[in-house]
Amino acid sequence: MTYCVGLQIDRGLVFMSDTRTNAGMDSISTYRKMHVWELPGDRVIVLMTAGNLATTQAVVSLLDERTKAVADRRATLLETPSMYQTARLVGDTVKEVIASSAPEGERADAYFNASFVLGGQIRGSQPRLFMIYPEGNFIEATDDTPFFQIGETKYGKPIIIRAYDRAMTFAESVKLMLVSFDSTLKSNLSVGLPLDLMFYEKDSFKVGLRKRIGQDDPYYRTISEGWSDALKAAFQQLPDYPE
Repeated sequence: MTYCVGLQIDRGLVFMSDTRTNAGMDSISTYRKMHVWELPGDRVIVLMTAGNLATTQAVVSLLDERTKAVADRRATLLETPSMYQTARLVGDTVKEVIASSAPEGERADAYFNASFVLGGQIRGSQPRLFMIYPEGNFIEATDDTPFFQIGETKYGKPIIIRAYDRAMTFAESVKLMLVSFDSTLKSNLSVGLPLDLMFYEKDSFKVGLRKRIGQDDPYYRTISEGWSDALKAAFQQLPDYPE
């Protein structure tokens, strides 16, 4: 399992993903789930993955290889004219990978389950954010739904819904995401550190801050400990049930 969040704010897009793919008594694996393609001055495209590791790696590898295959003249991530067309390209690649791997009659949402958050900006259009399903279809973020989560979503969603503000700064959005991830980390062993973080500032057409956050990161520790203390204090301030 995994946990990834893509968040749309007035200043741009914020992405965060964990790196754990397997969890057990003696089996923990770490893989990057945030993948970035950049053509400075023209586009930045970010793709986060969740689900079957073989499927997601095949999709990312195929997308990446086609950006380098000069002889292959099908559209690539570095050539699509819009983020909508980019989402279509990723969706078609998901369907292609699953169709080539699945036995006859195998369903996309069964063994080969994989989902994606795609975001970025291509010159000539606004930053956009999409969620792509295992079947290859997708939806776009709106003012009513300004963020997408994939993977283990239930523990980290309440704080985002309660505290999100479209006008928040990048610094505030990182604080919000870290609280969301910390809540998930403490509730589910299948999500784990380190976390990958990236900012994309609107109309910059270049990768912004990109960082990996580990257990010893001082800001993460401050947020984790501070959030726990704040929850305990808030609980104590609530009135007891009248007997």
